[in-house]
Amino acid sequence: MSVYTHLSDDEFYAFCGLYGVPFKKAIPIVQGIKNSNWFVQTDGDKGDAFSYVFTLYEERVPDDIIKMATVMHTLKDDLPIAAPLIKKTAKGTHIGEDCVMRYENKAILVVPKLAGVHPTATTVSMCHEMGKALAVLHNTLTTLQPAEEYGVPLYDWARVKVRETAFMPIDEARLMNDIWDAHANLPSDLPKGLCHLDMFTDNTLWDFSGDVPRLTGLLDFTEVSVEYYVMDVAITINDFCTTWGNASDGESVNFDTEKMAAFIEGYESGRVLTADEKAALPVMLAYSATIFWLLRLNVIHYNREQGRTGDDIMVKNPDLMKRLASFHWGRV
Repeated sequence: MSVYTHLSDDEFYAFCGLYGVPFKKAIPIVQGIKNSNWFVQTDGDKGDAFSYVFTLYEERVPDDIIKMATVMHTLKDDLPIAAPLIKKTAKGTHIGEDCVMRYENKAILVVPKLAGVHPTATTVSMCHEMGKALAVLHNTLTTLQPAEEYGVPLYDWARVKVRETAFMPIDEARLMNDIWDAHANLPSDLPKGLCHLDMFTDNTLWDFSGDVPRLTGLLDFTEVSVEYYVMDVAITINDFCTTWGNASDGESVNFDTEKMAAFIEGYESGRVLTADEKAALPVMLAYSATIFWLLRLNVIHYNREQGRTGDDIMVKNPDLMKRLASFHWGRV
């Protein structure tokens, strides 16, 4: 995604060789906000074709990426997942460890590049298919037990909230705190399990060549954690079912309830939501928007603190998540 760590061609050649990948060229991928990513072209690729994606994980420690690689290999037979390549020197004792290389105590994975493109817009049928896929993900990952040993720790968003609300206008801080309190008062026994927690449209790939778009890839499993399933549902609904007006109308929130209904129908074809989950969903939609509001503010904070600048650094607009949180809270 963004590029923070820069590697030489010799380093790429050496690392790719450990996976049996004949390196020719690496092209930075500048979308996203957390890790350093490149497309890798091999000797067999022609033109602008690329066979692999090379990722150096900037924030997650190697042990977390080992968990993530295990999760991806667990899902690869049921969903369109690019399972990480296994090192040629692997001993076959632990699938996650067999995939991860290290660079300055940062983890590296190489995965096959999946076919398809990121969608610029979604349809009702895409939302239905995405709901089905998320249910499959939740159900399949129940095989990894105890779940806590395969999920990475949830980020301390409460600490970020305290820091950021201290500088917010009063009305924004009140909005965030009110939503936070409502979330804290949801039933504590809502169903939980391993969740993706970042299933935005830009973490999916689709084939648009047929009459109906077809899901061809699910990406970025760095945030897989044990969380309420309905939180994962809310995160995905928020991105798949929301569009934004243009700058002249203040980038208004356009939330499509027909798409949301299709998503939930697709999800429930694989896993039926409980009555408590359905009751919690409106609050969870607002709460999940505040989490991504905080995430984007947090990225800005650390980019400023660490002096990260330049064209390779992409920052997503936190105000969009603030407006989405306000929209859902108004409906609650």
